[in-house]
Amino acid sequence: MTDLPTGVTLDNDGTDAEQPPVLPFLHMWTGADGGSRIDLSHMTGFGQKSVGGGADPQWMRPFPGEVSAINFAILPVGWVGDWHESPKAQWVIPLRGRWFIETMDGNRVEMGPGDIHFGQDQDTTDGKGHRSGQIGDEPCFQIMIQFATSPAAQTRDPFGA
Repeated sequence: MTDLPTGVTLDNDGTDAEQPPVLPFLHMWTGADGGSRIDLSHMTGFGQKSVGGGADPQWMRPFPGEVSAINFAILPVGWVGDWHESPKAQWVIPLRGRWFIETMDGNRVEMGPGDIHFGQDQDTTDGKGHRSGQIGDEPCFQIMIQFATSPAAQTRDPFGA
């Protein structure tokens, strides 16, 4: 079982202006064996920057890559996406409700609001990828941010360690 980003104790939550925070997220990727896996990962590289106007600086991290689509998705009650690869490297952020991902290594992770996920399981053995589905008695609302090409290598910690 993989820890969820919302359950991780933060070493630094950004209150120390001298120490940039680290953002936990789930990363689903394809290992050298062609199998999909999902791990808790961490994003580093935050710096202080204002969003403009009179706004005080806040922790921001520029993100590489060309966004090809931003989609809002609603998984109805009972929805299951049988084995498939992520169509593109993509952030999936649940806004309401719950959902799961099951990877080829047998790991199953159940996520809810705030459990940020980066899906990057392309080129798996036989294109198997992962299973996913809605959990519970309410639909799962998500935002999906897809990239034209993957902004990171297929490694456990693609955006810092």
